[in-house]
This record gives sequence, structure tokens and C-alpha cells, in this order.
Amino acid sequence: MQAFEMMGTIDEKGQLILDSNLNVPAPSRVKVIVLLTNEDESECDPDDTPVEEIKASLQRALQQVKAGETRPISELWNRIDD
Repeated sequence: MQAFEMMGTIDEKGQLILDSNLNVPAPSRVKVIVLLTNEDESECDPDDTPVEEIKASLQRALQQVKAGETRPISELWNRIDD
């Protein structure tokens, strides 16, 4: 079974309208799980870090590795355990 995650809207008739098309062979039977957000929550997952921020973080990390600014994994584990 494959899983796809995307946003959509339930219209006034109770029909599910996806924000984008699924690239699956049609017609197909699917299993749908609907997760409703609270009205006071934003539509986006708060853990959804923007792609630009992830890229910038990876670039900084790569520069640190190239500059030899690394720490032994044991030191990192010790900090986590404390």
C-alpha cells in the first residue's frame, strides 16, 4: 500500500476536494483517512520546516564539516544523557 499526504477541503456537500491531483492510475479504489485541524490551528503542520530553511541549515553543516568543526558522537550522546 502506498501513502500520499496532501491538503484538501470538504465542501458544503461533504465532498472532498484535493488541492492537487494524485498521480495514480484511474479509476482506482482508495482508502481515505481524514484529519481535521482545530479552527485555532493553522493549516500547516507546525513541524513543517520550510525547504529554504532546511537547505540553509544543510549548507551551514556542510561548511562546518569541511572546516573540521565537528564533534565526536560520544560527546553528543553525553550531552543528550545529561
